[in-house]
Amino acid sequence: MNVSPKRPHTPRLLLVASALFFGAAYFTVRFPDVPGAWVGSFVSTLLIAMPSFIGLWRFLGSKRAGLSLLALAAFGFTIETTGVLTGFPYGTFYYGDSLGPKLAGLVPYLLPLSWIPLVLGAVAAAPKGRSRPRYLLWALSAAILLTLVDGVLDPGAASLGFWVWPEGGAYYGVPLTNYLGWLFSSMFAAVLLLFLGRLRWGRETPPPGLLDSLVVAVAFWAGVALFSGLLLPAALGAALFLYLLRRRARLAARRGIKVSDGVENGGSNI
Repeated sequence: MNVSPKRPHTPRLLLVASALFFGAAYFTVRFPDVPGAWVGSFVSTLLIAMPSFIGLWRFLGSKRAGLSLLALAAFGFTIETTGVLTGFPYGTFYYGDSLGPKLAGLVPYLLPLSWIPLVLGAVAAAPKGRSRPRYLLWALSAAILLTLVDGVLDPGAASLGFWVWPEGGAYYGVPLTNYLGWLFSSMFAAVLLLFLGRLRWGRETPPPGLLDSLVVAVAFWAGVALFSGLLLPAALGAALFLYLLRRRARLAARRGIKVSDGVENGGSNI
């Protein structure tokens, strides 16, 4: 009798981390003014970012991974500084003091740690085409996914004072121009990431670990939205969390990775 192989399961450690950060969102919302809160933001953001950074390092190698991270950080600071100074492409906003020291007094130094893992996860999660990669469609899919993620993130971050929209907006105080801006900047970032690592991105299935930081970040921001009473962002966060887990399982299956005792092992590049 033929026995079909078991479907890959999500590593237990990822689910535990997601649950812990979801729970941490409660304390972030209830005690936003704790002295030195920005230090906690830095530590938690670093912890969330590490899985995707390590995954990229293993996937692209030290040279390409380092170049990709530096290029994305430079682009992130450039587009955010432009946004704060001119309102393009997101609309008029500025960063609060909760995220700690800022570059030139405008953009928190924390930015690359919080934003780049979202880009890595979205590019890995987005479909790249069956026969051969169609890079522009791949980047567009990643940009749309990132914009949806921002539909969870931005209302909660604005409610915590991480950044401020002085003129308000239609979506929980966030203007719709912000999401057009995210679509634009995310598309550029995805193209940049794919171009710099095109030999590996084009030939191999991305490792599922590249999604882990995004999964945990979505769990955290869905918690922030829920505990802040932002029901639509919370529901969107729950849907995205389940979608990302499904995409992660598919990547694991394509790479032949199995989960034993809650930990991934094995696997081959396709």
